[in-house]
Amino acid sequence: MTNAEGGSLKVHYICQTYVERKAARDGQASLKIEKQFEYSTASEAQNRAEREAQNEDCAGADAYMVSEDPNSGEVGPPEFLVRLGNVPEIDEF
Repeated sequence: MTNAEGGSLKVHYICQTYVERKAARDGQASLKIEKQFEYSTASEAQNRAEREAQNEDCAGADAYMVSEDPNSGEVGPPEFLVRLGNVPEIDEF
Protein backbone atom coordinates (compact mmCIF):
# COMPACT_ATOMS: atom_id res chain seq x y z
CA MET A 1 0.00 0.00 0.00
CA THR A 2 1.21 3.45 -0.82
CA ASN A 3 -0.28 6.90 -0.45
CA ALA A 4 -1.49 8.36 -3.71
CA GLU A 5 0.02 11.72 -4.56
CA GLY A 6 -1.72 14.70 -3.05
CA GLY A 7 -4.33 12.79 -1.09
CA SER A 8 -5.08 10.28 1.57
CA LEU A 9 -5.91 7.43 -0.80
CA LYS A 10 -4.03 4.16 -0.41
CA VAL A 11 -3.19 2.26 -3.58
CA HIS A 12 -3.09 -1.53 -3.53
CA TYR A 13 -1.28 -3.44 -6.31
CA ILE A 14 -2.68 -6.95 -6.66
CA CYS A 15 -1.81 -10.08 -8.62
CA GLN A 16 -4.74 -12.50 -8.73
CA THR A 17 -4.67 -15.95 -10.33
CA TYR A 18 -7.50 -18.20 -11.51
CA VAL A 19 -8.06 -21.91 -11.94
CA GLU A 20 -10.81 -23.59 -13.92
CA ARG A 21 -13.55 -25.19 -11.87
CA LYS A 22 -15.01 -28.42 -13.25
CA ALA A 23 -17.99 -28.08 -15.55
CA ALA A 24 -21.31 -27.44 -13.87
CA ARG A 25 -24.54 -29.19 -14.81
CA ASP A 26 -24.90 -26.91 -17.82
CA GLY A 27 -21.52 -28.16 -19.08
CA GLN A 28 -19.78 -24.80 -18.67
CA ALA A 29 -16.54 -24.63 -16.72
CA SER A 30 -16.10 -21.59 -14.51
CA LEU A 31 -13.17 -19.73 -13.04
CA LYS A 32 -12.25 -19.62 -9.38
CA ILE A 33 -9.76 -17.30 -7.70
CA GLU A 34 -6.78 -19.35 -6.62
CA LYS A 35 -4.25 -16.89 -5.20
CA GLN A 36 -3.94 -13.20 -4.41
CA PHE A 37 -0.69 -11.37 -3.78
CA GLU A 38 -0.28 -7.73 -2.79
CA TYR A 39 2.77 -5.72 -3.84
CA SER A 40 4.12 -2.25 -3.24
CA THR A 41 4.56 -1.40 -6.95
CA ALA A 42 2.67 -1.95 -10.19
CA SER A 43 5.66 -3.61 -11.85
CA GLU A 44 5.98 -6.19 -9.06
CA ALA A 45 2.30 -7.15 -9.44
CA GLN A 46 2.57 -7.32 -13.22
CA ASN A 47 5.76 -9.41 -13.14
CA ARG A 48 4.16 -11.89 -10.74
CA ALA A 49 1.06 -12.18 -12.96
CA GLU A 50 3.27 -12.91 -15.97
CA ARG A 51 5.15 -15.63 -14.06
CA GLU A 52 1.98 -17.19 -12.60
CA ALA A 53 0.26 -17.26 -16.00
CA GLN A 54 3.03 -19.54 -17.28
CA ASN A 55 2.27 -22.22 -14.66
CA GLU A 56 0.52 -25.30 -16.02
CA ASP A 57 -2.21 -25.21 -13.36
CA CYS A 58 -3.01 -21.50 -13.83
CA ALA A 59 -5.92 -20.68 -16.16
CA GLY A 60 -5.17 -16.95 -16.09
CA ALA A 61 -3.85 -14.04 -14.06
CA ASP A 62 -4.67 -10.39 -13.52
CA ALA A 63 -2.50 -7.60 -12.19
CA TYR A 64 -4.48 -4.57 -11.14
CA MET A 65 -4.58 -1.64 -8.78
CA VAL A 66 -7.35 -0.34 -6.57
CA SER A 67 -7.53 2.87 -4.58
CA GLU A 68 -8.90 2.84 -1.04
CA ASP A 69 -10.10 5.75 1.04
CA PRO A 70 -8.79 4.82 4.50
CA ASN A 71 -11.25 7.20 6.16
CA SER A 72 -14.38 5.57 4.71
CA GLY A 73 -13.02 2.16 3.74
CA GLU A 74 -14.43 2.60 0.22
CA VAL A 75 -12.50 0.89 -2.56
CA GLY A 76 -12.66 2.08 -6.15
CA PRO A 77 -13.00 -0.12 -9.23
CA PRO A 78 -9.94 -2.07 -10.37
CA GLU A 79 -7.60 -0.56 -12.93
CA PHE A 80 -6.03 -3.47 -14.80
CA LEU A 81 -2.32 -3.43 -15.51
CA VAL A 82 -2.33 -6.75 -17.39
CA ARG A 83 -4.81 -9.59 -18.01
CA LEU A 84 -3.33 -12.90 -19.14
CA GLY A 85 -4.94 -16.16 -20.20
CA ASN A 86 -8.49 -17.12 -19.24
CA VAL A 87 -9.80 -14.41 -16.89
CA PRO A 88 -13.33 -13.32 -15.91
CA GLU A 89 -15.14 -10.61 -17.84
CA ILE A 90 -14.56 -7.19 -16.31
CA ASP A 91 -18.23 -6.83 -15.30
CA GLU A 92 -17.93 -10.11 -13.34
CA PHE A 93 -14.97 -8.78 -11.38
